[in-house]
Amino acid sequence: MTRELFTQLVRKELPSLRRFLLAACRGNSCEADDVAQEALMKAYVASRHFEDDGEHTSLSTVAPRFSAWLYRIACNSLIDHQRKQASRGTDIDIDKAGEVAAASRSDDGFAYQDLYSAIDGLNVSERTAVLLFYMEDRPIKEIAAIMDIADGTVKAYLSRGRDHLRTKLSK
Repeated sequence: MTRELFTQLVRKELPSLRRFLLAACRGNSCEADDVAQEALMKAYVASRHFEDDGEHTSLSTVAPRFSAWLYRIACNSLIDHQRKQASRGTDIDIDKAGEVAAASRSDDGFAYQDLYSAIDGLNVSERTAVLLFYMEDRPIKEIAAIMDIADGTVKAYLSRGRDHLRTKLSK
């Protein structure tokens, strides 16, 4: 894959990737930026190994596979980032998150606090499936490819994720 094609594909995917990571990081834009940067660096380094199946590498033929490939790298980068934070003990108690964020942002940053808190309560697999399906409008087959699991497993994660969100948000 050429650098120019990689750049075009990333520019096309970046807004939705950033939105996905922002939600996965509970609205923490600094953390989302860190994960996005890490994922993009990994993708760029690995781009020469990206399989183009011998086709002409044009934007339209490569974009769908590249998108799933990039999201898979981003999901793995997010998991790595969260593991590092957990091992360092840098997770913030959700009850204290409002105080920390209030000091650095205006009150509009809390518009989706309940939703971010509920999403944060999901396990990583449920959270990833829910965000990709509902926020990014990804089809189940593509989510399965991103997460490297069967279609039925994605459906199960979505069902359980919806149930957990419904319970948390109704309280």
